Amino acid sequence: MGGEAGESRPRDWRVWAGIGLTLGWLTLGFLYIEFTIGWDQFFHQSLGDFGQFVEGAFAPLAFLWLVLGLSLQQSELAENNRAIQRQYALMLRQAEHAEVQTRAIAANEQHARQDTFIELAEMVGRQLDTIAGFLYMSSQGSVGDGIVSDEEMDALWSRLSTGEQTIFCRRMINLRFSVGDERAARDLFWGTPIRARHSENFTLSFERLLRAAEDCDPEGMIVDALRGGAQGRVYRIIQELREVSAA
Repeated sequence: MGGEAGESRPRDWRVWAGIGLTLGWLTLGFLYIEFTIGWDQFFHQSLGDFGQFVEGAFAPLAFLWLVLGLSLQQSELAENNRAIQRQYALMLRQAEHAEVQTRAIAANEQHARQDTFIELAEMVGRQLDTIAGFLYMSSQGSVGDGIVSDEEMDALWSRLSTGEQTIFCRRMINLRFSVGDERAARDLFWGTPIRARHSENFTLSFERLLRAAEDCDPEGMIVDALRGGAQGRVYRIIQELREVSAA
């Protein structure tokens, strides 16, 4: 409490000027009474004359303090306006800081979702490659037309397991465009119940992957990359040939 009292606001210079003028005016009034009117005659004058004297003596003081009060009030208002402007500027800086923090949190969250998606995409990508391998084996392996031997098929699966991704997707794309007849191309994906089931599983897994990519990729770059890759091309071929099958 004592510290707050000791830090009281200093008086404005206009207050000190008003006090000095008031004291000077009162001093002149006392001197005027003392040497011009005399105190005996001053106190024995009528009430009307006394009132007029007091009115004339204190009217300048009243006007002086009225002007000083208005001036001080305008200064207080100006100071309050400056304080409000400072508070408003502080609020704007705090709002900007909060917005920056919000954007940073959103960016970190998006990066976390993208990192999670990358791990998910790797697992789903391996699943899609495996399904494409089943499609390739069903049409070209010993269970299909027998064009590819079991030894060569084992070598292809070995290459897939060692990290050569999309090998079967590329093979299926080449098969599609090496077959000129649309119905024969459709048979590669939809010709048997087993191939149809593999094609359905490929479609379902790839569409789920696309939806996951859309959730963490507002600009659509990841989605475009998926659609433009080998697995995306196989997906489009499957959908195109599905329409051929329906026709």
